[in-house]
Parts: sequence; structure tokens; C-alpha cells
Amino acid sequence: MSRPQDNSSKPRLPATLRDQEFQKFSSYIFENVGIKMPPSKKTMLEARLQKRLKALGIYSFEEYSAYVFSPPGHQSEIIHLIDVVTTNKTDFFREAAHFDYMVKTALPTILNSRGAWGSHPLRIWSAGCSTGEEPYTLAMVLAEYAVGNPDFKVAITATDICTKVLQTAKTAIYPEERTDPIPLNLKKKYLLRSKDRAKGLVRIAPQLRSLVSYQRVNFMDDDLGLADKMDIIFCRNVVIYFDKPTQQKLMQKFHRQLRPGGYLFIGHSETLSGLDVDFVPVASTVYRRR
Repeated sequence: MSRPQDNSSKPRLPATLRDQEFQKFSSYIFENVGIKMPPSKKTMLEARLQKRLKALGIYSFEEYSAYVFSPPGHQSEIIHLIDVVTTNKTDFFREAAHFDYMVKTALPTILNSRGAWGSHPLRIWSAGCSTGEEPYTLAMVLAEYAVGNPDFKVAITATDICTKVLQTAKTAIYPEERTDPIPLNLKKKYLLRSKDRAKGLVRIAPQLRSLVSYQRVNFMDDDLGLADKMDIIFCRNVVIYFDKPTQQKLMQKFHRQLRPGGYLFIGHSETLSGLDVDFVPVASTVYRRR
């Protein structure tokens, strides 16, 4: 099936998502992204996909389903389907206690165990980075840490499955009100105001942007495509959308990706309880690989 033609001149009514199409979409999403979509999510999915139907000039979910699962649709549209079902709520300095623990406990512990840093940077993975607030918060905190530790180097890898939020993160431009949680001294040091003050936009300073590299990663892939072992992984408020078997597989991947003694930070509403993975709890929602 080829890409639908733009039929915007036709009269149109809001499309209705039938149970048959919803089941097809939800099964695909669970099998390929790991997110469970019970029937209670049907109205939400219908509303979010309406924009895609409008953009493609499609007038029914039956037609959209046929397109999505055709060879050309699978190549070009699946990524948009995934984008609309992922949740991307984040803030600067969200769950700030994690950053305090990282600086005061995790970094000194890793530093002492590794000895001289030499040319090897501390490697941190912001997994499920959304629009970039978490990796840029990490960059601010670690840039400040480096002021008192001149040999300290860091490389932050930030990943998400949603291409739209990754583009926002790479651009690193935010409405000024989004930066309210950032301490004033860090705002002055690391945020650049737009020349047009009326726009109310700020951009993350180049020295922080240079610390972060972005790439698209699907947690369901056997090979996550990360070449380097990590010292610290932040994956917060992501696994709550997965069922227990999927969480188990993902935590095993995180375990393999961490260096021995590395730290895993998860969300305040998440736990590894009931999962068979070799992590030791060391603080609230902070774990360490044995």
C-alpha cells in the first residue's frame, strides 16, 4: 500500500477507532515497545492518532491500520505511531535527591574504586531522556563537580524511543518557565537568553551541550546499540509502563550495561522488588551492581 494521498478537500468527520484496530495497534506496541495498552487507553490512543490521520489525509482507522502495517507505512509511519503513545513528562532537577546522592556518594565511591581517571571519562546513561531536562541537569551538576575536581571528565549518553522529543533535546531550547526548578546561580551560568526577550526562551549553554550525545534506543531491542559500559544509569519513571516480565528483561540489560559497582537510579514510584536481578539497594530508589 502506497502512502495515502492528501484528500483535504473532502468533507470529513472524526474517525472512530474500532476495537479491532485498537487491538492490532496495542498488540504491536506491546510486542515492539513493551508498553501495555489496556482497553481503558483506547480513547487516549484514538485522540492522539487523530492528528496523524489528518496529516496523512486518511479518514478512517481501518485505512490507517492498513497503511501502517504495509511495507512503505512500516518504514515511514511506525515511528510516528510510537511517538504518539510514549509519555514524555519530565522537569529540570526532578527528584533532586538523586543528584545530591550522586555527587556526595556515588561519584566519590566510583572515583576511589577506579583510582586515577586518566583519559577515561565517567560515563552516564540517561535512559528515557525525553526532551532533555534530565541529561542537561546531569550536565550542570557534573560541570559544577568538575570545578573542584580538575581531572574529572564526563560523557553523558541520552536516549529515547521518541524521535520528536529527541529533536527538542538536541535543540536545547526551552520556554523560560520550564527552567524554574534550576537554582539561580546555575541559570546565570548555564542558560542563554533569547535575543528577543518577548519570546521567553532560553538555550542550554554550549559547554553543557557538548557533554551530551543523543541517540534513539528501543529498550525492546536485544542490542541497545551502546558501545560503552556505563558507570551510572538514570532510568526514572519509565519502567512503570512495563509489565513485570518486560521489567525483568530490561533490568538484566541495564545490569549488563553497567560496570561492576555502577549505580542505577529509578523513579520514586518504582522498585526492583520481585525482580531477579543482581542489584543491591543503597538508598531510596538507588541501586548498585554487585
